[in-house]
Amino acid sequence: MSFLQIASLLIVLAGAFGAINYLVLRLPSAIGILVVALVASIAVMGVDALWPVLGIADEVRAVVTSIDFSDALLEGMLGLLLFAGALHVKIADLKAQWKVVFLMATMGVALSTMVVGVGFSWLTGMPLMIALVFGALISPTDPVAVLGVLREASLQKTLETKIAGESLFNDGVGYVVFLVLVGLAFPHAGGHGEAEGSQLTAATRLFFQEAVGGAMLGVVLGWLTFRVMRLIDDYSLEVLITLGLAFGGYELAVAMHVSAPIMAVSAGLLIGDVGARHGMSEETRKYVDAFWKLIDEVLNAVLFLMIGFEVFAVAFTMDNVTAGVAAIALALVARLVAVAVPVMILRPFRDFSRGVVPIMTWGGLKGGISVALALSLPEGEWKPLILTATYIVVIFSIIVQGLTVAPLANRIGREPDLM
Repeated sequence: MSFLQIASLLIVLAGAFGAINYLVLRLPSAIGILVVALVASIAVMGVDALWPVLGIADEVRAVVTSIDFSDALLEGMLGLLLFAGALHVKIADLKAQWKVVFLMATMGVALSTMVVGVGFSWLTGMPLMIALVFGALISPTDPVAVLGVLREASLQKTLETKIAGESLFNDGVGYVVFLVLVGLAFPHAGGHGEAEGSQLTAATRLFFQEAVGGAMLGVVLGWLTFRVMRLIDDYSLEVLITLGLAFGGYELAVAMHVSAPIMAVSAGLLIGDVGARHGMSEETRKYVDAFWKLIDEVLNAVLFLMIGFEVFAVAFTMDNVTAGVAAIALALVARLVAVAVPVMILRPFRDFSRGVVPIMTWGGLKGGISVALALSLPEGEWKPLILTATYIVVIFSIIVQGLTVAPLANRIGREPDLM
């Protein structure tokens, strides 16, 4: 199938499944589309099991595997989704919460990676370094899933900023940690057989190059775009310029070997705050906001549809499923550590609103980024296990946690806003 045919099919199915959800299930839009896609996929597998002569599952699997989910998300959709999410987070709000966000997006990701990696290695016998790769890809919270849930919950402003800011930044940091650990765990994947010392040096250099370079590129591109937009008063052109920033900046970051996700977040924050206040008219702000909300909703729907269909790419053996179920508990414990430790470090110096730890723990949803990273791993004996465990954790996270975190937040996170 051509790119246009695949894109058309995905959009048609997302619209159809969205309509089914709206008329029948009435779940939050993206989660409902995922559920319908998952049920449809399981139904196809059931029909194929009853009448194998039809070969339906093999045909659907061929179509699904022809779509490079990893490339489609990591090198296409992710930049737009992160940019759209960052547009609606104000720098002033983020500045007031920067210590919490910074610790959770750095120390939290590191702690979670360690907890999941050591635990998964112990559970499965997987080499520790490869298990740490699994820890890195399952630790970041997915901003697409998290921000989608935030729209369903009436959270305190400070708590909402913590969750949104952390989900945007730990996604980029987690991606960089993943790249570093893949380089250490699979040293021959890229054809390089470096000594351990040089590997560690290269990994450290890669981390700072990706993280710092991505942030600097995002700020520079965002500032240049803002200066251009100040000279223009044409909302359609200015919307087009922001789209060019998201697309072009992401591809430039990839070409320069710096973190494209961090670039997208940095540029989005600057345009959504400084650019909106000082570089746009009221009419332009309205159209830019509406355009990127629409982009966010449409891509969100397509992404969750693709996650539902990726069940055809997963090897569901009994051992893999058992490890995947255990990984759910492991990921939740790791998330609790990633949230609770930074909060405990900062609690002597500031107040936290009631419920911050349980809400941020249960609201740390995993999503498409984890599946995409698992699919991008080099082929090997442990990849099927990692992919299956990742998929099970993501499905549980989106459906179970995603449907219950808003009621949880509304029940225990409604006290007067403190800090």
